[in-house]
Amino acid sequence: MTTHHFDPETFCTTLGAHPPALRVQPGDTVVMQTLDAFGVDRHGVACGERPNPQSGPIWVEDAEPGDALEVTIVRLTPSRERGWTRFPLAPNVVDPERAAQLPDRETADWAIDLAAGTVRLTDPPPALADLVLPIDPMIGCFGVAPAGGEAISTSTPGPHGGNMDWRGFRAGATVWFPVGVPGALFFAGDGHARQGDGEISGTGIEVSMEMELHLDLRKRWPIRWPRGTTAGGAEIFTAGSARPLDQALQHATTEMLDWLAADYGIDTVAASHLMGQTVGYDIGNVYNPAYTVVCRMGVGVIGS
Repeated sequence: MTTHHFDPETFCTTLGAHPPALRVQPGDTVVMQTLDAFGVDRHGVACGERPNPQSGPIWVEDAEPGDALEVTIVRLTPSRERGWTRFPLAPNVVDPERAAQLPDRETADWAIDLAAGTVRLTDPPPALADLVLPIDPMIGCFGVAPAGGEAISTSTPGPHGGNMDWRGFRAGATVWFPVGVPGALFFAGDGHARQGDGEISGTGIEVSMEMELHLDLRKRWPIRWPRGTTAGGAEIFTAGSARPLDQALQHATTEMLDWLAADYGIDTVAASHLMGQTVGYDIGNVYNPAYTVVCRMGVGVIGS
């Protein structure tokens, strides 16, 4: 097993079958530099085009369609002392009459203190003069090349992963993506120093990052949507993306139902009872061209 240090000079704004920038073996770890959502690097230099330029793709040897690429998030470290957000809230998350009263979109600057583990606005409104929040790094956009020769914008999540913007994609989580092409062709970028559920202002605290990711394969595991285990391993989850929001929930719920049947031997009737009383749902994003819903279940409940 090898640790690769990946500091790319070119970046992608679509997830697709681009020429590999790095080749690794299953079981390898990649320590990769990523840009922020506007394409700015750790030195404050604009190196990539917006939106959400991705580092990659990374070719994983022996990955074939019908497999699942396993990505364990080992570490996410912001690589600058400044991040940014947009405000106000996105118009689509408030009532239409209230949306018409929202001010024009602007950008705010945030100070990131890694030693203290905090973030704060550098020029806060008076009501937030004392606001200090804990840092909680997450990946906004990552995934694999889709099947069928598609190249999908980094704005849009789907079965391949992409811009799901779920705050649960933090250190300690493991995510499986359905392999659509030989080599899987893995991408990552769009780091957030923290973010609330839904990405309701259209951003997290956007910042360049050093991401340490462990890549492996689960052979002949034909999943349809991203699956994973949360940090600490207490829950399994499935992620579905679509518009409208209820279709994203349908994808996530169906993937969980299929997972319980295939891997845990829980038939539809039993799964219906279990899921109906124990699932949790998170909204990954309600801002992107497709919305993301995550369906979660406790490992202890499934095994009981």
